[in-house]
Order: sequence, then C-alpha cells, then structure tokens
Amino acid sequence: MAKTYSIAIDGPAGAGKSTIARSLAKELGYYYLDTGAIYRTVAYFMDILGVSPKDIDGVQRYIDELTIEIRYDEEGAQHMIMNGMDVTDDIRSQEIGQKASLVSAHAVVRDVLLDMQRDVAKAHNVIMDGRDIGSVVLPKADVKIFLTASAEVRANRRMEELKAKGQKASFNAVLKEIQQRDYQDTHRDVAPLKMCRDSIKLDTSDMTLEQVVESIRKIVLEKIGS
Repeated sequence: MAKTYSIAIDGPAGAGKSTIARSLAKELGYYYLDTGAIYRTVAYFMDILGVSPKDIDGVQRYIDELTIEIRYDEEGAQHMIMNGMDVTDDIRSQEIGQKASLVSAHAVVRDVLLDMQRDVAKAHNVIMDGRDIGSVVLPKADVKIFLTASAEVRANRRMEELKAKGQKASFNAVLKEIQQRDYQDTHRDVAPLKMCRDSIKLDTSDMTLEQVVESIRKIVLEKIGS
C-alpha cells in the first residue's frame, strides 16, 4: 500500500482553518476533512433530541443511535450525513457551534469519532483541521500547523460571514462568543486545544487567504515535497 501523507491544522474558532484547509487540499489534490463539522453533527443530533451538550449521561445514552457518514460532492465539498439526512447547512449556526464545543469535551464522543477520522488518513492523502488533530487524532502527521489570529480579527471575519448570509449580529456579541469558545476549547479536560511542540505557528491576523495558503504550501513542500 502506497504511503499516505497527512497535514494537521489546528487552532481556535475563526482562525480560518476550514477555508484555508479546503483551498490547500484542492491545490494539492488531497482529501479535506473538517472535523469540526463532525462534532457539530453530534451536537445537532443531541439538540434535536433535547439533550443538553453538558448532559454526559444523556449524550452517552443516545450516541449509539447516531450514524454519521461523510460524502464529497463533485467539487470536493464535504457533506455531513446524519442518519441518512444531509445536515451540512443545518449544523452551521452559532448556537450549534457553541454546543459542539461542549459536546466535544466528552471522552465518549471523541472515542466514537476517533477511528472515523484516522481511517480517512490511512486511506488518503488528507488535510484535517480541528482543535486536537496534531495532538490526539494524528500525532504522527507529516506536517502540523497551528493557525491563530487575535480574537478581534476572528470576530470581524465572523461578522463578514454572517453579513454574506444576510444575518445580523453585534460585534460585541460575536466577540464574546469567540472568547467563550476559546475558553471552553482550551480548558476542557479531554483533548484541549493546544499547540504541539512540533507544530509551526502561523498568526493570520494580518495575512490574506492567499498569503496563508502560500505559506503553508511552502512548508508542506519543504517537509514532504510535492
């Protein structure tokens, strides 16, 4: 079996991980796996059932009733299939994002999803982004990147996304949500967000998308070639 290569991109909410990883994957011909979407799907499932993301007993009781499938369309976009339903758009609300951060703190959830993520990396050249890819999911990834940006910059980016979708929100409210996500992600007991010792840190606060993609592409070429 031919060797597969893996690129792990970690960082806080709003650092641009998904957009950058998706663009880079398309350029390199790699599979892209948005692991945050997987946890959002779990959170959405529990939300439908009325189970609080903090209710570990409830989450543990119903997690086995959830089936998640990842599909890619002709353009390479990732679709999340929850018990046979495409919930790709449904999981993208700010509320589900907050609940995903909480539900992902449960070891039972991470254990269920860990093999799913690793299986993709075993079968394909992959770029995977999340909070604990380099530290837990793919500790032997060929390239590890830690993307970050100031909370204010990330809040502005989120505001632009909401504006593009025709949604309204106050900057202070979005900033507070991002700061809350940061705290939750870095202080959870299970697989907290942290930069690995062998990760390369990129602060994207003053960088364009194209500049970040180019920077990571150069790092990838230096480490594993084309």
